[in-house]
Amino acid sequence: MTSLAPVKQAPAAERVYGHVKRGVLERRYEGGTLLTEGELAEAVGVSRTPVREALLRLEAEGLLKLYPKKGALVLPVSAQEIADVVETRLLVEEHAARKAVPAPPGLIERLEQLLARQKEQAAAGDFAAASVTDRCFHAEIVRSGGNEILSRLYDQLRDRQLRMGVAVMHSHPDRIAKTLAEHEEILRALRAGDAEAAVGVVHRHVGWFSHLARGEVR
Repeated sequence: MTSLAPVKQAPAAERVYGHVKRGVLERRYEGGTLLTEGELAEAVGVSRTPVREALLRLEAEGLLKLYPKKGALVLPVSAQEIADVVETRLLVEEHAARKAVPAPPGLIERLEQLLARQKEQAAAGDFAAASVTDRCFHAEIVRSGGNEILSRLYDQLRDRQLRMGVAVMHSHPDRIAKTLAEHEEILRALRAGDAEAAVGVVHRHVGWFSHLARGEVR
């Protein structure tokens, strides 16, 4: 009887990084929370050295602010950050929607699968998973244009989008139904080969967040 090889664990700093990042993106660690090295070391089961390494990396990504001898503060999502992300998304996604027409069958099929998955996640109340699938839906359209530089730029927005998406779904639970309906509209426009209709829906869909940033959404 052969013995199973032990499962290789990720490096300690990587485990801390993943633990904290998931906590921030899924809002288990809310904006304004102070995380200490000792608490994180105990939670993940590592020493403090890899915790420091992970926190430095997360500070560079703009999710935390480090305070020596105190810990790391989870940065709240600001109105300016929302506005900046929305502006960048509109530039990239409107261009991508126009370029996606005529849409190849593979793109339509992939978007249909993602939309079906998002509906299931929303129905189950899994907002974190629904936010990830939401981002994948949009990223698929951006990637379909074949511009690697634009795709990389869009991917750099990923964490900020996920965090904003989960926050919005919690504070505006009615928004998920509108999101799914607008994804249906984008898909319908791409199927019909109507680039302007697709761009129009993307503008309305993504632009909603800018109203949120200005406090115009109740």
